[in-house]
Amino acid sequence: MSHVFPVRIFYEDTDMAGIVYYANYLRYIERARSDIVEQMGLDQRAMRDEGLVFAVSRVEADYIGAARFGDRLEVHTTHHAEGRVRWVFDQDVLRDGKVIFRAKVTAVCMTPEGRPTRLPAELRLSGPDQTRPIP
Repeated sequence: MSHVFPVRIFYEDTDMAGIVYYANYLRYIERARSDIVEQMGLDQRAMRDEGLVFAVSRVEADYIGAARFGDRLEVHTTHHAEGRVRWVFDQDVLRDGKVIFRAKVTAVCMTPEGRPTRLPAELRLSGPDQTRPIP
């Protein structure tokens, strides 16, 4: 099951050539991940108060096409727990049904002091090949 998050491209998202600035794709996929966390009912502020935070530890990204001012995109995301502390997201940004950006993002669960800690029970799975359903 894939989570879909819509993105509209505004003038401020583009460079002088009218093409979306490359770093903005990272912002779009971050927004999609934040939306997933919210839809799962995880309160990141409450988790922080309990001593758990998420931090991105790795991003692998491929720029396949380009988006421009006025485009409407969709971020498609699947995710799964990997081990005890890692949460892995496979994310595609699509324009008109075609992938223009693809990323694999690994986030780790840690204490506010930066020490790795177990993922919340809601995210733990039996193995890396299983994907937790997205609401």
